Amino acid sequence: MTHNLSLCQTLIKTAAEAGAKALFLPEATDYIASSPTESLALARPMNSSPFLLGLQKAAKESVLAINVGIHVPAPDNKIYNRSCWINEKGDIESYYDKLHLFDYGALKESNVVEGGNSIVTPVETVVGRVGLTICFDLRFPEISLALKRQNAQIITYPSAFTLPTGKAHWEALLRSRAIETQAYVIAAAQSGSHNTKRTSYGHSMVVDPWGKVLLDLGGEVSEPKTGIIDIDLDYREKIKKEMPLLRRTDVYPEV
Repeated sequence: MTHNLSLCQTLIKTAAEAGAKALFLPEATDYIASSPTESLALARPMNSSPFLLGLQKAAKESVLAINVGIHVPAPDNKIYNRSCWINEKGDIESYYDKLHLFDYGALKESNVVEGGNSIVTPVETVVGRVGLTICFDLRFPEISLALKRQNAQIITYPSAFTLPTGKAHWEALLRSRAIETQAYVIAAAQSGSHNTKRTSYGHSMVVDPWGKVLLDLGGEVSEPKTGIIDIDLDYREKIKKEMPLLRRTDVYPEV
């Protein structure tokens, strides 16, 4: 985690110097463990996590908001997979615990992670109203549609997608969520090999409200990368006006 914090501090400096107002980091930015036992041992409460406290300090010093995925202890010897919003003053303004857990093949996230129990109201940020989700939540449009009803202008999917699922579905799912919510979708993603058991697909991506891919940072990389995009909220309003999505909730239930 000390190494990962150092990498993040470098990315924060790079983003701030480029004039960014917010930095979006992946799911599990603090660590990806090689076993459930290791994952449980590494998790720390937010108020005493050296990793998170270090990010808060860097956010304040750089006047840069940060969205970051971390792990925190949960009841019954489990952990929460959490997405935090740290504002430009270094305060944790909101957080969300992953609802849908990734049980695919040999990877059984539910063995060690406790699922969240609520969709969190979008947080007002320096770049717009941000709705928080995580990785596997991407396959469930109900969350993004609920955030859309609460006028989320940006929806985040910090992720650590596997290679096979990433190749098959990553871009298609991200573009679908952007098109149906008419929101910017920002998906910072882990990339490359973490240990002998885990390799992530990468391709950190930003999609605009029309479904256009604005940024794709590529697959396996030798070092962390950043990309800069502009959020144009007036453009989002234009898309919504020209393509009104009027739901027939008199015929089918609102989700």
